[in-house]
This record gives sequence, C-alpha cells and structure tokens, in this order.
Amino acid sequence: MQLIRLLAVFLVLSGVFAPGMEARAETVDDATLRPLIQALAAENFDETTKAVSGLAKTGDARVSAILNALTAGDLYIVKADKAVFIGKRDGSDYAATDPLTGAKLAPVPRNAAEKIKVNNRLRRDIAAAIGGLTLMSDNPAERRSAAETILKTRDPESIALLDQAIAAEKDSGIKAVMQQAKAAAVLNSTAPDDAKIAAIAEVTAGNSRDALGLLTPLQGSDGPVGDAARSAIDSINSKLALWNGIQNIVYGLSLGSVLLLAAIGLAITFGVMGVINMAHGEMVMIGAYTTFVVQQIIRASAPGLFDYSLLIALPAAFIVSGAVGVVIERGIIRFLYGRPLETLLATWGISLVLQQAIRSWFGASNVQVGNPSWMAGSFDLGLLTLTWSRLWIIVFALSVFAVLQLVLKKTMLGLRMRAVTQNRRMASAMGIRTPWVDALTFGLGSGIAGIAGVALSQIDNVSPNLGQGYIIDSFMVVVFGGVGNLWGTLVGAMSLGIANKFLEPFAGAVLGKILVLVLIILFIQKRPRGLFALKGRAIEA
Repeated sequence: MQLIRLLAVFLVLSGVFAPGMEARAETVDDATLRPLIQALAAENFDETTKAVSGLAKTGDARVSAILNALTAGDLYIVKADKAVFIGKRDGSDYAATDPLTGAKLAPVPRNAAEKIKVNNRLRRDIAAAIGGLTLMSDNPAERRSAAETILKTRDPESIALLDQAIAAEKDSGIKAVMQQAKAAAVLNSTAPDDAKIAAIAEVTAGNSRDALGLLTPLQGSDGPVGDAARSAIDSINSKLALWNGIQNIVYGLSLGSVLLLAAIGLAITFGVMGVINMAHGEMVMIGAYTTFVVQQIIRASAPGLFDYSLLIALPAAFIVSGAVGVVIERGIIRFLYGRPLETLLATWGISLVLQQAIRSWFGASNVQVGNPSWMAGSFDLGLLTLTWSRLWIIVFALSVFAVLQLVLKKTMLGLRMRAVTQNRRMASAMGIRTPWVDALTFGLGSGIAGIAGVALSQIDNVSPNLGQGYIIDSFMVVVFGGVGNLWGTLVGAMSLGIANKFLEPFAGAVLGKILVLVLIILFIQKRPRGLFALKGRAIEA
C-alpha cells in the first residue's frame, strides 16, 4: 500500500511539473549559446554576421541584450583567451560583466582587451535580428516596430519567425504589418514562383507607395513572377493616380479654406462700401499677434489652459481687429468715399504704419505661436497623410462662413447691410444711418480678418509681413467670385485653391499662380461681375 501511495504521488508530481520541464527543455541552454557568443569575435564581418544570425535563430530572450551591446560598442574580447565580455570604462580598466548571465567579472585592463568592431552592414543585420526577436514581445508597440523593421530589411531569415508571430498575433493591424513583412521577405528570398506570386498579391493589397519599391526590382524578371510584378505595378500606378487626384483636391480645399478666411472679410467691406482696402492683410496680422499675446499671458499665468488658448484668442482677435477697423473707417476712410484711388493710397499707407508699429512693439523677427495638442500630429486616410491643423482650418473656415451667413440673413445689422449694398440712397431715405452701417461693416470685415489671423498663425510664420502674402490672393478671390457675394467668395476660394494644387506639379508654385491670374483676367473679360454678381437698383443703374 505504501508503494502504491508513493507511485500516485510521483504521477501527480509528474503531471504538475511536466509542462514546466518540457518548457525548460525548449529553453536554449548556456552550452549552446556560449559558442555563438564567442563567434561574434570572428576575424571578419561575414563570420560575425553568421554568428548574429545563429543567435537570433535560437529565439532566446537574452540574445537581444547581447546584440544591443554589440551595436553600442560595449562588447569586448580578452586578447589572451578571446573571452567575450560586456565592458564599461572604469578608469584604466573595464568593468566587465558576463554577456550571458550578467554576473560581474574581474576588471579587465584596457590594454588587455579589444572592442568587437561592427560596420554599417552588420548594424543593419543586427537591427533585423533584434527585430525578429521582439516579434513575440508582450508589448504591441515593440511587435509592430519589429515587423516594420523586417519590412524595411526584407530579411529572408525572418520568415520562420514571422510565421510563428502571425499565428500567435491577435491584433489585426499588427498582423497585417507582419504579413506585409513576410511577403517582402519572401520576394527577397529564393522561394518558389508560387510563393512569390502569392507574396506579390499580399504586397499589392497593402500600402501601394511602399509596394512599388518592393515590386520594381522584379518587373524585369522573366516568367510568371515578372508578369505578376508588372501587372501589380500597373494596378498600383492606376490606384496612385486616383489617390493623387484626391490628394490634390483635399490639399486644394485646405488652401481654399485659407484663402476664404483671408478674403471673406474683404468681400464684406469691398462689396458693401466699395472700398479697396489695402490694409486688410494687416487686420489678419493683428489677429495673429493677438493670438501670440494671449498665449504669452496663458503661459505666464495659467499654463493648464494652453490647449484652450485658440478658443480664448478668437473673440479677443475679433474685438481687437474690429476696433482697429472702426477707428480706421471713422478716422480716415469716411472722408474718401467715392474717391477709390485716394482710398487705395490711404489704406496702403495705413498698412505700412501698422507693420512698422508691430515691428516697434514685437520686433521684426517671427514670433512663436504654439499648436494646442488637438491640432498637432497627423492621421492617415487611405494613401493620404493629413495634418490635424489643416483639417481643423477647413472646418473652421466653413464654420465662420456659416455664422457670417446667419448674421447677414437673420440679424438687423445684416438686413441693413444688405439694404445699403443694394441701394445706398434708398436705404438712407428709409432712415438707415448709412455712415454707421459703413463703420460697423468695416469693423465686421476687419474682425473676421482678425479671426483668420488666429487660424493662419497655426500654419504660417507670424511676422509683420504676414498679411502681405494674402492681400493679392484675397482680391483675386473676391473679384472672381463676385464682389460682395459670400457664396461667390466661397466658390471662388475653393476653385482657386484646387486649381493651384493641380497646376503646381506641372508649372511650379510661382508659374502656377501666374497662370491662375491669367485665367481670372480672361474670365473677368467675359463676366465682369464675377461668378455670382449681386443684383440691385444701384448696381444695375
């Protein structure tokens, strides 16, 4: 009976510890790793590369630290017995540790040791090996980074490790990167044609811009692999042409939003008052500098509110720029109505005064306006990479346009502005104080320009010359869309933005703008009032 009990206990203990014993049997022992570590001190780089590959194939977790030490130049050999150790300088000696166990060794004199050298090719091989070792990491970021490293190096030795990692991977995004990395490695190997054709299909289904680099070396090949590569490249080029067109449209809308913000205030003042305001760009500049001042105050007094700095700067910029606009209209422009050339010269002089004032207060150099966290970074959409700042500016420009439409359609100020636009004399006869409508209209247009400055401070350099880069484009948008018509300004800004982006790849940025200007001149010859002409008794008279 005692014997039976002992046998039962033995069987139970065997069942409990068998998995651990089996797992331990799969662990690479020191006797296997030690010669591979010793081989790192080979006489030539090719032998060292083989040793790195052998260490990576073991899959042992300790190998990564050893290879990192080799890359960092911390792996040495003792000249006498060629023993490998990890060394750190400690006076005239090296503080030595065993690369396998991490145990401290006796100090090694510096003249008794020699560093194991590496070159650029060996560094790439080490990086690929470390990447393969981290494919099974518990950290998702490390697994993705390892797969991306293999995707770049296309190391055929990693195929087996990738198969294991793909089978165990639960994250669909990381698994897709691993599959792309495996396909790239297969294309760089001596695998049979069937495997390479399947890899071509896998690569084509991924990121097309990277796929071209992988498939281009194969397009000159004969046989089914070359045919599959050429067919895939044609398919990818067609897809890229479509995405390039979409990219030009998106970038054109982004540029159009900037033009809309810069021009929408000018559309109001020019349309209602007929004033050629050459100082409009300086209202944009004032809005940008107001944003800078608000951020400086927040940095000094309430840093935690920095992410809300633009929301605080919007009303401040509107009030400051609008007040400056009212002062300019009441102080100078109201005496020059009906004299467009003198108005142009006066506002141009005002623009120079405002620029010099900003230079005196803030200096001639650019000032730093920070990006809140919610406007920083980018995101991928298909084969496009879009920045959050550009996307928010598109949303912001359309929001400003919508609010301005509500003001013009639903408020008493908007009703009076429309009345003055259509027939100034009749509006005055009906009791509307047209001088104050002019002042408030000029202030509204200037305030909107200040809001535009808040947005432009996120994508452009904030300097005293900020407004000069937008004033000509603003007049082009207003004239092209139809003087005083906000819908025309919207359509004109977006049309010119998209046209610029489609012309730039062929003609360049400067020549593209010249071509757009020529097209606008030709268009105005046919439609002098622009795309959407305002109608009214005074206009038609």
